[in-house]
Amino acid sequence: MSYKNYPMVSRVVFGRGSFNQLGDIIESKRLNVKAPFIYLVDDVFKGNALVTMRIPLAYDDELIFVSAVEEPKTSQVDELVERIILTHNDRPSGVIGIGGGTVLDLAKAVAIMLTNEGEAKDYQGWDLVKSPAIYHVGIPTISGTGSEVSRTTVLTGPDKKLGINSDHTPFDQVILDPELTVGVPKQQWFYTGMDCYIHCIESLSGTFLNAFSQSYGEKAFELCKEIFVAGNLTDEEAQDKLMMASWHGGMSIAYSQVGVAHAMSYGLSYLLGTKHGIGNCIVFNQLEEFYPDGVKLFKQMKKLHAIQLPEGICADLDDEQFDIMIDVALELEPLWQNAIGKNWKSTITREKLKSLYQKM
Repeated sequence: MSYKNYPMVSRVVFGRGSFNQLGDIIESKRLNVKAPFIYLVDDVFKGNALVTMRIPLAYDDELIFVSAVEEPKTSQVDELVERIILTHNDRPSGVIGIGGGTVLDLAKAVAIMLTNEGEAKDYQGWDLVKSPAIYHVGIPTISGTGSEVSRTTVLTGPDKKLGINSDHTPFDQVILDPELTVGVPKQQWFYTGMDCYIHCIESLSGTFLNAFSQSYGEKAFELCKEIFVAGNLTDEEAQDKLMMASWHGGMSIAYSQVGVAHAMSYGLSYLLGTKHGIGNCIVFNQLEEFYPDGVKLFKQMKKLHAIQLPEGICADLDDEQFDIMIDVALELEPLWQNAIGKNWKSTITREKLKSLYQKM
């Protein structure tokens, strides 16, 4: 039997204020004074002290603001890569992503595409990347997606929504500074936190579960309950713990997989542009059949935090639109196999998926 030889983030620093070490951390990675570091930064930080005073720009380094309003697209990756190549004579020393899951996924994808020919859509799938990415750093400013630790980038392409899943995708360096998550709007905090919670539920109940995944998943699950159910933490404690829950939740799916909620939310995202966190919540809310205990607790947390999910987002869709979502969801075979087992196709029919989407 052959076991997955899984790549992990090789270096990580955790702590409040640890962002201030960024300059020292990347200094030794600069190839030469003409090989810039490219900073991809969520545009919500325009004018913020994080950008105006704390990012250690030097030489020909470039700061590019990116919008996280929409899910990241393969075309967006290609445009960024082209801009970087046309602007700088030397290959960059590295790519540094500062933001939530969207920005972190873009940073991973850009780092890959700077060393691999073709377009980003050519690499949507599993283990298609041939050349190592350039040095890349992930600095999350919201917790829950697990993008900082995962071997995938979730991208919407012209034909499908599917990540670049490869051993070259994980960051070389991650900086986990809980102070950067201060000020995240409550609903976004909840939806992104629930992405982490759903990672745990799907990993812990999946057929791919093993002791490696279980150890991380159980820890992330306990942290989620402390944060979203117990409610007796200070703001700082909750920020620290959610950042760790995100890390452990991401690790829990590293050696296993996610499941039904993620597969179906990819369909929503591809057709309707639904953001990943809220999409997972909309889908998971209808999945008692697959995750009874997990959904029960999710609804309890939703009530505790007075969260109202959008309803009827699929109410006006026609058959062709349902088919598009179903096609996207069904393409994610490893997710269905983890959720249901090898014979998943006998129960996960197009009619079944349509009936679930119609509830949303």
